[in-house]
Amino acid sequence: MSKRILVVTGDAAEVLEVYYPYYRVLEEGYEAIIAAPAKKVLHTVVHDFAEGWDTYTEKPAHLLPAHAAFADVDPARYDGLLIPGGRAPEYIRGNEDLPRILSHFLEADKPVGAICHGVQVFASLQDTTYFKGRTMTAYNACRMDVERLGASYAKETLHVDGKLVSGHAWPDLPGFMREFLKLLA
Repeated sequence: MSKRILVVTGDAAEVLEVYYPYYRVLEEGYEAIIAAPAKKVLHTVVHDFAEGWDTYTEKPAHLLPAHAAFADVDPARYDGLLIPGGRAPEYIRGNEDLPRILSHFLEADKPVGAICHGVQVFASLQDTTYFKGRTMTAYNACRMDVERLGASYAKETLHVDGKLVSGHAWPDLPGFMREFLKLLA
């Protein structure tokens, strides 16, 4: 039976960080399910850098259908979890069903990939002992989020700690997905 990968996201996900992993998983012959707070069509965004700006710019991007609502997800049916960045993590972390989903993957030691702002979803967990003694990376503006979890922040743009793969941002997607897919194999 084919492996099943859950992608948790929402409106304002970074378009490359959701589409690239989604299609890479499909390319490997695995099933990819996009879950969001509600089963609906999501609006993704493009983040890029502009000369003279201290942060990134944001523009609307492609529409993305969510296949399932978080409330309907049985995480035991999935072999791995991907968490794209963008602004979506900031908003979905308040969803009451997300901690149940995240906890399952962390407790079962299944592959989890979080890129860019994706680490912000872990703030929804009451129990952050999953991250004590661990090392993760994220977009540099999320360093405090990583450290508040009790993890060490790796300055490298890609880091693997056990079954937890983390990346800085969309330019790191080739290595991020390579390492995530290795853990699934």
